[in-house]
Amino acid sequence: MDKFDRGILEVLQQDCTVALGVVAERVGLSNTACWRRIQKLEEQGVITARVALLNPQRIGLPVTVFAFVRTSQHNVEWLADFHRRVGEIEEVVEFYRMAGVTDYLLRLAVPDIAGYDTVYKQLIQIPGIADVSSSFAMERIKHTTALPLSKAAH
Repeated sequence: MDKFDRGILEVLQQDCTVALGVVAERVGLSNTACWRRIQKLEEQGVITARVALLNPQRIGLPVTVFAFVRTSQHNVEWLADFHRRVGEIEEVVEFYRMAGVTDYLLRLAVPDIAGYDTVYKQLIQIPGIADVSSSFAMERIKHTTALPLSKAAH
């Protein structure tokens, strides 16, 4: 990935609806060369999606919950089932396997505490869950989907 690719990604991370000509101009490439690079970045899996980011408050999902899950199970079959079951819970918008005391970290978007309680009740029905503890975000201070390309491996 060279400076042109990083430039393209910087522009697209901020607004993927920017016209190709504008992207090309900002990075100093012709439209054709820029388009080829974008296609290559998609084929390589660097660009994985082009999406609209929504305001959770405006769509009625103002509560962000971080759920910390500890499990008593550590076998392949259980992991596959657990991943599938949690992956099917619509309110879970991020799902990570962790190192350390917590086995999994989930970020949920819910309308209210009762909405989280519904998800909590789904989680505790999964065999092998040792503990689910949660924290509720009081205020979102920084949120970005843009990755720090200046720190990326060259």
